[in-house]
Amino acid sequence: MGLDATHDQPVVRTDRFDLRPVRRSDIGLMELYTGDERVARMTTSIPHPLPPGAAEAFVTRVTAAERHEDVWAMDATKVGGSELMGVIALERMDRNQSEVGYWVAPAFWNTGLASEAVRALVEANPMGNATMFASVFQDNAASARVLVNCGFEYIGDAEAYSVARQAKVPTWTYICKLA
Repeated sequence: MGLDATHDQPVVRTDRFDLRPVRRSDIGLMELYTGDERVARMTTSIPHPLPPGAAEAFVTRVTAAERHEDVWAMDATKVGGSELMGVIALERMDRNQSEVGYWVAPAFWNTGLASEAVRALVEANPMGNATMFASVFQDNAASARVLVNCGFEYIGDAEAYSVARQAKVPTWTYICKLA
């Protein structure tokens, strides 16, 4: 794994893919994947159905110089794979902490992609955080396993609003202490 800085957001390299900053050319595949109800229902912020322009607005927001989160595309073009298989993000929090969020396109589920992306981001720790948090909906056991396999520890139950479900959904919250 290696780091290369690009536009003040590093590229995180793994053997199978790179985590690189999201770019405008990702909009088409992002619309395709986030338009899938199975993806949207496991996130807090992706609506279903996906409104026109939502992916473009997201990319514009997360590539702005003044932003509260860094978002990386899971890009396997270096090994002949897809340019966008999912995204992973770190949202800045106070007290040297961040929150990890991610989604993976259904075609790449059960391939270890999410685990490898989370592990790479934790190891790279591009924001120099002391702590990373993550939450998953309680009906998303696969995502909970990803976090536990990457060194996150369960710290409690909560709930979060899901735009796609238009409801509050029970969550499990996890922490990973880095320093």
